[in-house]
Amino acid sequence: MSDTIARVPQQIEPNTEQILTRTTPRRRASAGALLRELVVSLWLPVVLFALWWFVSSTSTSPFFPPLSRILEQWWSEFIIGDSVHHVFSSLQNFALGYVLGALIGIIGGTLLWRYRFLRQGTNPIVYFLYVLPAPALLPAMIALFGIGQTRQVALIAFGAVWPTLLNTLDGMRGIDQVKFDTAKAMRLGPTRTLFSLVFRGASPQIAAGLRASLQVALILMVVTEMVAAKEGIGYFILQAQIVFSSVKVWAGIIMLVIIGTLLNYLFVFIEHRVLSWYYRSRALGNS
Repeated sequence: MSDTIARVPQQIEPNTEQILTRTTPRRRASAGALLRELVVSLWLPVVLFALWWFVSSTSTSPFFPPLSRILEQWWSEFIIGDSVHHVFSSLQNFALGYVLGALIGIIGGTLLWRYRFLRQGTNPIVYFLYVLPAPALLPAMIALFGIGQTRQVALIAFGAVWPTLLNTLDGMRGIDQVKFDTAKAMRLGPTRTLFSLVFRGASPQIAAGLRASLQVALILMVVTEMVAAKEGIGYFILQAQIVFSSVKVWAGIIMLVIIGTLLNYLFVFIEHRVLSWYYRSRALGNS
């Protein structure tokens, strides 16, 4: 008995060493792959940024100032200056409009998928509103909601609804009927079938719709701030254009680029975490 107990540590230690030696190269490989992916995704923006810097360094054009002056203006306006409140105002309108439009799109798409008579009756209206340019509704929105924040949020939400709604509907309609038969055989209720099967199966396409709505919401965020607004990045750019301050215009554009890039990367990060099961299954299918 004592011999058996004495042998146990000797059997565990080699296994532990094997596990450590197996996992360490994998971690190094994943870190190396992440570094390569980062370099591949950033090399072109870095090259273009450096090219812009050197080409514009001797520019005397009032419309295309040197990048160094643009960055100095951006820093003084949005980092240490008072113009940062324009950023917060824009992000607030964007967040409210985008979330509202996404919720309406997902709920509306689910209802259209669930009730065929509703889908057939509203089909012409949905596609008419989908192709209708949202900026054309600015006068109507001003007449309905005035010139305050409600008008801006309403127009952003209106534009953000349709990509999410149509992708939700198409994703749910694309689920295989065999899966519904399996859920029925397992005696799953309607609510559990909706959340466990329908939303899960359509989630990749819903995410695609949400990402398209993100772009639309960013565009409409700027458009609504350029008409009958008192603050926001779009308002900042328009006022700079009125006083012929091209450096401020470019500084506002740089701020918009930074916001759009960060929001897109944040969306991709959340999407890969929420849909990690989907990306793992797709990777296994391609291997």
